Amino acid sequence: MAGWLGLFRRDIRLSLRQGGEVGLVVGFFVLVVLLFPFGVGPEPELLGRIGAGIVWVAALLAAVLSLDRLFASDHADGGLDLIALSAMPLELAVFAKVAAHWVTTGLPVTLISPLLAAFVGLDPAAIPVLMLGLLLGTPALSLLGAIAAALTLGARRPGVLVSLLALPLYLPPLIFGAGAVEAMLAAEGARAHLMLLGAVTLAALPLAPLATAAALRQALD
Repeated sequence: MAGWLGLFRRDIRLSLRQGGEVGLVVGFFVLVVLLFPFGVGPEPELLGRIGAGIVWVAALLAAVLSLDRLFASDHADGGLDLIALSAMPLELAVFAKVAAHWVTTGLPVTLISPLLAAFVGLDPAAIPVLMLGLLLGTPALSLLGAIAAALTLGARRPGVLVSLLALPLYLPPLIFGAGAVEAMLAAEGARAHLMLLGAVTLAALPLAPLATAAALRQALD
């Protein structure tokens, strides 16, 4: 666990020290949400109906934006080879890097989502459901995105390939996350959607690191 915590803290320190990556993700998330009213119109009724979907789509795109750098820097400087050769299983190392990625990208997006939800006119009663859905679903975005990042490691244009691979994997969190808010607004209850969203994350917790580690080993061979 000492090695796991060390790698986790190292990735967080690098992200915060550079600063640009965290700011880029958060800034992109904010800009996407702010631009939607200009595209669909300023009608409060329309924005309130699609507000949850706007926030979730922006969160998905912001997550994709940072995926190509999840393993690329370590691969470029040889750090990934050292991690693979260390005593710590590569699956645990992947989980540490994914956890650090979520703390520096998914968590900030979740924390500022209430302000942006209010901006697009989402019902204040639905904002806690939206925030809870993001808290449950954004870890799945990091876990599933890590698979796409590992599969495209070393590619000539990894950013485009990561997007093509990651976005289809992000459909279940998007459907259940936005559906939870819609169900709450329709007085149907958001419990079922939130449970399904949590199930996606729980299923990804053991499976995504295994798949990512296998892809990394293939890339390092």
